Order: sequence, then C-alpha cells, then structure tokens
Amino acid sequence: MLDGYFVHGGIQIIIFLIFLFLFIIQIFYYGFFFMKFALYREVPLPVKSEAVSVVICARNQFNQLKENLPLILTQEYPDFEVVVVNHASEDETEFLLSKMSEQYPQLKVVEIRQNLNFFEGKKFPLSIGIKSASYELLLLTDADCKPLNSKWIACMAAGFSNNTDIVLGYGSYAGSSNLLNRLIRFDTVNIAIQYFSFALVGIPYMGVGRNMAYRKSLFYEKKGFTSHYEVLSGDDDLFINQAATRNNTRIIVSPESFILSQPKKSLEEWLTQKKRHLSTGRYYRWKHKFLLGLYTFSTIFFYLFLVLQLALHYTIFLVLALFVLRLAIQLFVFRKTLARLNEKGIWLLVPFFEIILILINSVLTVSTLISKESRWK
Repeated sequence: MLDGYFVHGGIQIIIFLIFLFLFIIQIFYYGFFFMKFALYREVPLPVKSEAVSVVICARNQFNQLKENLPLILTQEYPDFEVVVVNHASEDETEFLLSKMSEQYPQLKVVEIRQNLNFFEGKKFPLSIGIKSASYELLLLTDADCKPLNSKWIACMAAGFSNNTDIVLGYGSYAGSSNLLNRLIRFDTVNIAIQYFSFALVGIPYMGVGRNMAYRKSLFYEKKGFTSHYEVLSGDDDLFINQAATRNNTRIIVSPESFILSQPKKSLEEWLTQKKRHLSTGRYYRWKHKFLLGLYTFSTIFFYLFLVLQLALHYTIFLVLALFVLRLAIQLFVFRKTLARLNEKGIWLLVPFFEIILILINSVLTVSTLISKESRWK
C-alpha cells in the first residue's frame, strides 16, 4: 500500500512538472514574441513618392468591385496604377471595368476570358497581374477589400527602404455583435499577433493577401509561385514564407494602412475558408513549423494538464495561480493589440474564443490531411 502511495504521488509530481513546463513555454511566447507587438511603437516614416502598382484579382465580383474599387482609384498618392485581373468572370465585371477605365486613367484591366488555370487557386491570375504591373512596388489586396483611409497606398509604400523588400499590413473584418463575427475577428487578430510578432523579432513567416506589398524584382527572383503551384492557397503566406528574411521585411500597423473586408456570414463558409488556409502550414519552413507547432501544442496541452491537475486535486492553489498569471498576461497582450488594431467587443471573450479555436483548428487540421482541396471560385 505504501508503494502504491509513492507511485501515485510520483505520477502527480510528474504531471505537475509537465504542466509547469508547458506554462513556462507559454510565458516565453507571450513574453518574448507577443509582448513585442503589444508594446510596439511604430516610428513615423518619411512619405515616399515611388510609383506603386496595386494588383487585384477578381472573379464574378461585380458588386464588390463597384463598391470598393473607387476608394482605391481615388487614393492620395502621386504616382500609382491599379491592375485588375478579371479572371473568366461570368457576371457584368468586364462591363463595369470597361466603364471605370474610361473614368480613371490609372486603372489597367487585364482580361482572362478562359479559365486557363495552370496554378491552383488564384496564383495564375495573380501572376498575370504582377507581370502586367508597370512598377517595381506591388501592393496586393482583394476585390472584396476597401481601404479605410485615402492614405492607404502612401502608408504601405512608406514601409519600403533600400533594404526592405516586403511590407506586411493588417486586413480587418467588418465588426458586429454577432458571436460568429466576434470569433472570426478574434481569429484574425490572433493570427496577426503571431505573424507581426515573429516579424518584429526577425522571423517573418507569413502575410495576408488582403494587405501586403513586395517588390516585383523579388517576385521574379523567387520564381513566383512555382515552388508551391500545386497548393490551392499560399499566394500570400507561402510566398512570404519563402521570400521573407530578418532584414528585408517590415510591418506597418498605423490605422491609415488598414484594409476592411466582409467576413463570412455562416459558420460553414468560415470553416471552409479556415480549412483552406490551414492546409498551407505544412509547406512552411521547418523552423516556422517548429515554432508555431510548439506554441500550438503547448497551448492545447496546457489546458489538458490544467484540467488533469484540478481533477487530481494536487497543488491546486499553485496550479490556479499559474493559470491566472498566464491569463493576466494574455489579457494584457490582447488588450493592447485589440486597441492598436481598433477591434472592439472581443477582449473579455478571449479565453473562451481561445478554447473554441483550439477545438476547431484541431478538427480542421486532421480534416485537411484526409480531404482534397477545392479550386478558387
């Protein structure tokens, strides 16, 4: 009986030490990575005047272009063009763009009338748009996105310098009090914290195609999307993953640089979108997969071992103290970040949404391993 007591006590100690180790990993990520972005102060950058090509791909997005394109074409910037690739649209997009090109001389329309999609997803039309661009600086966004300020191009272009080849911006979603909307926006902020923080410590690994910029020469130097042409997604994150370095990447997070788009309206649509995006993670560089995987797994098992510790009633007050400390640091980081990114109505739901996303991402990650991706529509 005494031996059984010591065995049981030894197991409890091992479980606690594992929980403590997971806690230390979590604090390291929040303290070394995420706090960096939470406390980041963007230095005002000199206004640039170098010519910029804004590149947009569209397919059957007449309404989005009609609403958003004029906000891009009327940006306050001395020298820019807007290249819109109309990829085999079956609606009135071609007519709309023809009319707009008469009104806006800086609009360049590229028509792809047949769906000759040699690349998966939108990589083929985007490659055509980039090759059709007249200028070295490329600013990428989507047809369903609109700038929140007339200085959007100026803010993103200001991020370039002699050593900067990539500028990463923030793409927000329109907010509402709907719980799904808040979850989507939390997920967007959570991803942004990670890729902005990693970039700040010299480990850039991704960007979002709704709002990022890079040099045309870099695109050609890295041979475009050819290294991952068979992957549905990745025209944004996989290209940045292969092209970004410690010294050639900058983030821009001033409010004037934000892009706004409409989130998915149903849970099914959003899960399909997330599944497609999660499928690209396996193609990241090994160091990025390791760092992101360590954070993800330490988060999952932190909660699992927290529940196990509470069930065992072993050092329960110490365990709860460690949990509260992590929670306090997490809420501080998110409070600062949400204020910086002008996201409202999320902060008090952060712990709840984190657990929900753990479950969703786990299921979707397994699902991506056993199902085939669909093409961009």
